Amino acid sequence: MKCFHFNNGERREEEDGVLSRASKVSWARSLSVASSSADVRRSEFDFDSRDLSDSVSFHEFLAQRRANDLRVFTFSELKSATRGFSRALMIGEGGFGCVYRGVVRVHADEAPDSKMDVAVKQKHRNWHLTGIQGHKEWINEVNFLGVVKHPNLVKLVGYCAEDDERGIQRLLVYELMCNKSLEDHLLARVPSSLPWMTRLKIAQDAARGLAYLHEEMDFQLIFRDFKTSNVLLDEDFNAKLSDFGLARQGPSQGVSHVSTSVVGTVGYAAPEYVHTGRLTAKSDVWSFGVVLYELITGRRAVERNLPRSEQKLLEWVRPYVSDSKKFHLIVDPRLEGEYCIKSAQKLASLANKCLSKQPKSRPKMSEVVEILGNIISEIAPQEEVAPQPINETDNVKEEAEEETEPIKQGNNYLRKVFDLKDMVNLRTKSVGKLDWRNWTPGMVRTW
Repeated sequence: MKCFHFNNGERREEEDGVLSRASKVSWARSLSVASSSADVRRSEFDFDSRDLSDSVSFHEFLAQRRANDLRVFTFSELKSATRGFSRALMIGEGGFGCVYRGVVRVHADEAPDSKMDVAVKQKHRNWHLTGIQGHKEWINEVNFLGVVKHPNLVKLVGYCAEDDERGIQRLLVYELMCNKSLEDHLLARVPSSLPWMTRLKIAQDAARGLAYLHEEMDFQLIFRDFKTSNVLLDEDFNAKLSDFGLARQGPSQGVSHVSTSVVGTVGYAAPEYVHTGRLTAKSDVWSFGVVLYELITGRRAVERNLPRSEQKLLEWVRPYVSDSKKFHLIVDPRLEGEYCIKSAQKLASLANKCLSKQPKSRPKMSEVVEILGNIISEIAPQEEVAPQPINETDNVKEEAEEETEPIKQGNNYLRKVFDLKDMVNLRTKSVGKLDWRNWTPGMVRTW
């Protein structure tokens, strides 16, 4: 039996894989980078890594597409783009480096004066502690994201690989995902909560990304570390998968699985993979099922700060999922009742299929995409409430004007009334009037 190393913020090497690292901000967890003492030459990107590039077909694929897809940055360019790697522009910090927001110029032949917002991942000074495995992760990122384009995969703009008197520089440059990660929103690291419909669409986007990796390329790629911190959101809350450092090419035709050392994040790894080291695309499907329950509940897969009986998400939800009368008790309270209970139950049913004990019983990701599409189509468009982008403030005046026109239709009318009471409450506090919403009358005698 293989040993599964829990993700506790440290990195440990294990044959051809390492653990994902904990970090203060999920941007750092999402953007994988590493370093190596080896010179970066052409042969470096043909490194025979068993993680991703161990087949002739994959090498040919890279050779055909690599030349025109990635931009090679100089270290001075990226230093200027991030104002000398200013801490004021740092948007994340992880076990292997920091992520900075920056602005780079677009190629002159495309648009001479245009610029692009990017996220620049720079290694820590103690890069040498990463060893050969960190180097392989860095190559995985460049090899794969440099040649593959899909709307639900984060775009790698370029990289920097320079060796000089300043030391060894290994940096990756990504498109900036301004709404951070799914984990940030579910764990209340941002002020606004994701509406229910937005959560469903994020799930569908992530499923499309995995379906592309599993079923739509010339070779199969197993993500191997699917989790909420590796699902990034753009300005329109479209979801994109990130961090391909642990990705592994799937089994060749006629082979049922890939035997590999066990890597990943505790709470997300499929049990058969943990116990045997046999990796298949269905391992990603299990991880996707865990994330679906995180979308429903707003909780981590594993949360040590909760009571022991609630620390493991899948164990906590089990008795509630089978009881329709109690199901609402596990739904994320930040939704404040603004969700469709039927769609939530259907999403839980889909999650259960993904979490089937037998890998062969789990659906393909293309089937998951279709099921999610059906769940979304059954929800009336008027129930959608667009989430607020990060760093934007609410326009209270506009909301007040909208709330003065209650819609007298069932629950919608009650919701409008209570929202109106909230606004009256806020206004009366400033002038010392009676807060009638919280006032409770005493007993009134009628004789």
